[in-house]
Amino acid sequence: MRMNSIVMLLLAFVFGTGAVFLTKVWLNNQQSSLISSVEATITPTATIVVAGAPLRFGSQLQSDNLREIAWPTGNVPAGAFSTKEELLEAGERYVITALEANEPILGWKITGPGQRATLSAVVEQGMKAVTIRVNDVLGVAGFVLPGDRVDILLTRSNRGSAAGEKGYVDVLLQGMKVLAIDQSADDRKDQPVVVKAVTLEVTTEQAQKLTLASSVGSLSLALRNVISGKAEETRRVTVSDLTTDQLPESNEELVAAPQGPRYSTIGVIRATERSEYQVKSQ
Repeated sequence: MRMNSIVMLLLAFVFGTGAVFLTKVWLNNQQSSLISSVEATITPTATIVVAGAPLRFGSQLQSDNLREIAWPTGNVPAGAFSTKEELLEAGERYVITALEANEPILGWKITGPGQRATLSAVVEQGMKAVTIRVNDVLGVAGFVLPGDRVDILLTRSNRGSAAGEKGYVDVLLQGMKVLAIDQSADDRKDQPVVVKAVTLEVTTEQAQKLTLASSVGSLSLALRNVISGKAEETRRVTVSDLTTDQLPESNEELVAAPQGPRYSTIGVIRATERSEYQVKSQ
């Protein structure tokens, strides 16, 4: 009887140990599969430099206003910098396009090493910057801000011309990009400011037209919709266009008012006296 009990205990121990071993092996396999599946879903990351605080035009990039954050390796923006040292090692750099906090620092948004933050750094290759004088009305009451698109209107007054051509307005240029207002090139301004000068980005020929137009007439701005980039067909508007010859719309027919007979005055002189008579005109 004792021998049977011992054998049963040994068998129970062996089977129990085997069950524990098999369970452990199964759990290890499940853990390895889970880790492999999780690692497969994790996207490899790199490090890029972003703005640590809002930075405006002319702000100098320094270690204390920059941050390094993780970024998916396959989606790193062109022109990004991996470390602060890479960004700053070649010399001082300045912001030429306003940046918000955590926005990536890209090469085209900042100056080159050692360059100053001037308007010339903002002008695209092959373009020019031309400034025109405006007042609070011609400048769209200050609502034109850097980055906006405007049309340029030329108004001229020719006193010696025919009545219909004494004054006219032409659309001189369309869709011009505003680089700066007065001495501010911050394209993140959101409050209207009354200014005296507006700087535009133009080609050489457009710069010539603006310069000539400013000497022969007055220039004014027409603010375009932010997504409106197509040129429109325009025509010259003259003084004669300010009046309308259209008849009022009505269902009633217009009837000319009846006119009575017309008379002429005839003077008759007898001796020294003059008499006048009304005679029906023929």
